[in-house]
Amino acid sequence: MEEVVGVKFKETGKVYYFSPDSKNIKKGSHVIVETARGIECGEVAMENRQVEDDSIVKPLKNIIRIATKDDLEICRQNREKEKKAGPIFEKKIADHGLNMKLVDVEYTFDGSKILFYYTAPGRVDFRELVKDLAGVFRARIELRQIGVRDESKMLGGLGICGRPYCCKQFLSDFQPVSIKMAKEQGLSLNPTKISGSCGRLMCCLKYEQDAYEHLLKVTPKIGATVETKEGKGEVIDYNLLTGSLTVRLDKKPDAAPVIVNRKDVKLLKDARITVDKSEIEALKDIEG
Repeated sequence: MEEVVGVKFKETGKVYYFSPDSKNIKKGSHVIVETARGIECGEVAMENRQVEDDSIVKPLKNIIRIATKDDLEICRQNREKEKKAGPIFEKKIADHGLNMKLVDVEYTFDGSKILFYYTAPGRVDFRELVKDLAGVFRARIELRQIGVRDESKMLGGLGICGRPYCCKQFLSDFQPVSIKMAKEQGLSLNPTKISGSCGRLMCCLKYEQDAYEHLLKVTPKIGATVETKEGKGEVIDYNLLTGSLTVRLDKKPDAAPVIVNRKDVKLLKDARITVDKSEIEALKDIEG
């Protein structure tokens, strides 16, 4: 076990562990730490606590100091510089004729490096652009191409549910989401209904997937053969949440199907939920 403090550098970013170096630091405080990018100012998201050694990436670096008023003023000035750097970057990419879209600008604490986050439909040769920007800002320039999910996380907005994006509010990592999840949850495979504003499958499909996987294990699927009180039949529809099954009886194929509960039938032969190749091909652009 080792004592650590959790520090984050973005509002919904990952929490990184640092050694408190015998300091008791309250949540919400700002601290100066050394990172792979250099000296940075971060916010304490987790107060002093003991964690298992195998959950720590060693060597664990110390908290240099609790941020002073001067440190916080430097951070404020950096935010102002970032606002001014954006329009300059956009003008430069227009001058160079590059197909890029600026998403965010970030100054390191000491101002020695500027990071520009951008999206683009493919690879971009920005070597001349970097030279041009370095001459303007007199600092090291780093350009990072990001995906549409990361763009939504940085910019924020409202989802189709009417709430702020999950990725902007609390998701520190993106979880894999697949067309199969939407299929198993009985959702229409209509891109406009199952994709978020980023154009990819909604992250919230992951939230209830474990519950749906459990229900699918105990519920006969469409095409399954079951034994009911009225005889053997085929499941033609079901409701996972209520457990109701719509069964077409073999002895009365032309009659109205019967509605039964999954607890009241005996499963003789189950079916599988599959995603057709044509469905995968049609929706491949929104998966991931």
